Amino acid sequence: MQSNIYVALSAQMALQRRLDTLANNVANTNTVGYRGEEMSFEELVSPSGSEPMSFVSKGESHVSTKTGEITQTGNPLDVAVRGNSWLAIQTPTGVAYTRDGRMQMTSEGVLTTLEGYPVLDAGGVPVQLNPDDPPPTINKAGTIEQAGNNLGALGLYRMPEGAKLTRGQGVSVLSDVPPVAELDFLHNGVLQGYTEKSNVNPILEMTHLITIQRNFQAVSTMMNDTENSMQDALKSLAGS
Repeated sequence: MQSNIYVALSAQMALQRRLDTLANNVANTNTVGYRGEEMSFEELVSPSGSEPMSFVSKGESHVSTKTGEITQTGNPLDVAVRGNSWLAIQTPTGVAYTRDGRMQMTSEGVLTTLEGYPVLDAGGVPVQLNPDDPPPTINKAGTIEQAGNNLGALGLYRMPEGAKLTRGQGVSVLSDVPPVAELDFLHNGVLQGYTEKSNVNPILEMTHLITIQRNFQAVSTMMNDTENSMQDALKSLAGS
């Protein structure tokens, strides 16, 4: 079989994976706190044969850390995370990190995400409020006050440079390197009464989708042409 078919096949596999990623991003355009997924590809060179052949890798995905648009909700239990910080939450599989700052309070006063995962404070313990007191006040450093009482602070963490982020529960992420507590509240922190939208640009992603689909069709056409030329060559050799 001609080597260009293998090259084209590797391109199709990479394009298909990129297409799936873009489609998932578009589907989560309106998901609060969602972080889009991006792909990176590498050239793979085969040393076999008289001439080296270049293939495209299957691609590596990574979570985009670009910030999304901030919108006001007026809900005192909503916070938008500023800068590069993340909120810590306790999930069934362990501690995860999220930019979705929509919170709710249980009847026992525990502050949780909308999915019911406890929101952790700076010490890694679930935030505890008084359900009988007025709504809390949360300053930009995450410090929580309710009825004049200091109830601690939201746990804000920064991902170390080079950390690989993977998907966790909901829109949360997991890091292969332990995050560090955020100390710079000049450029980082939270805004009470706001939420952060998805960081996906729907128009840009739709443009990428159209481009990928066209490229996929072009590769498919090339493979069909190659197959037809091989069949013609076999017919000629067979004397038909």
